[in-house]
Amino acid sequence: MLRTTALAASLGLIGTFAHADTLTFYTAGPGGLADALAEAFQAETGITVNVFQGTTGQVMARLEAEEANPQADVVVSASWGSAVDMYERGLLMEYLSPNAAEVPDFLTHSHYVAQGISALAMVWNTQSDAPRPSEWSDLTDEAYRDLITMPDPAQSGAAFDLVAGLEAAMGEGAWELLAGLAANDMIVPGPNAAALNPVLQGAKAVVFGAVDYISYAQAAGGETIEVIVPESGTVIAPRPMMILQSTSNPDAAKAFVDFVLSEAGQELVAATWMMPARADVEGLRPGINDLNVIEVDEDAVAARREEIIARFNETVTNR
Repeated sequence: MLRTTALAASLGLIGTFAHADTLTFYTAGPGGLADALAEAFQAETGITVNVFQGTTGQVMARLEAEEANPQADVVVSASWGSAVDMYERGLLMEYLSPNAAEVPDFLTHSHYVAQGISALAMVWNTQSDAPRPSEWSDLTDEAYRDLITMPDPAQSGAAFDLVAGLEAAMGEGAWELLAGLAANDMIVPGPNAAALNPVLQGAKAVVFGAVDYISYAQAAGGETIEVIVPESGTVIAPRPMMILQSTSNPDAAKAFVDFVLSEAGQELVAATWMMPARADVEGLRPGINDLNVIEVDEDAVAARREEIIARFNETVTNR
């Protein structure tokens, strides 16, 4: 009780929690992180956190379905562009946590902030007969025919960010690359797990555009896979955390964001093999400064989302 009261006092919330004993948190995975954050926050504050975890597409679809009667208080997406879109539609509450002072400026906004960061990579099964790739374009070689998977950008926010990032870096060359992968019989089976599972099972050899933290965790658990980030560059996928304007528990929602951005919260993020949003919290894997990061105009990309997905479908899935 003393610990809870101390936290509440530090956040200026004495007298408010009694009216906000439940918080609803929608998040695009990982499920283990959502549960760990919810449990730790409840232990500190006494506030129960109801968690809905799914893909970015599932989270956004649920928010849309509930538009007339919003349920969520805090949302985390796997696509920065979704936060840009929701902000422009006036759906987000303005709040910048004091703990965001340790988050790099490009990962903060007046209405949302990164919870953690992943990067996009190739994931290669080290026991496959296919050679170890080093660049995205390697996967157009005959040696990888019918051995490549990719997450669906319509279902994976991170995969969408990769397509948009490659287009930003390569122009039409990105679409030529994707067409070459399609010609090499790459499959697009669904969200991230659906693309990774055939490689873990040995049915396929490599994922093009895997969310790296998932695979780092799998490799640490003994799976025979290697995460390979091309030196030519990749995109990072910061996961925006935001409070909905419609929240009925603004004080509890702010407290939850503060907790996620606390050192304790960021250590839970790091434990999932994501990069912590805070620069002063050490991760378990290579960080942003170790990568050649492709810069993407998120506002411009968000405005072209449907166009990019349609072109991807035309180039890859409906060829």
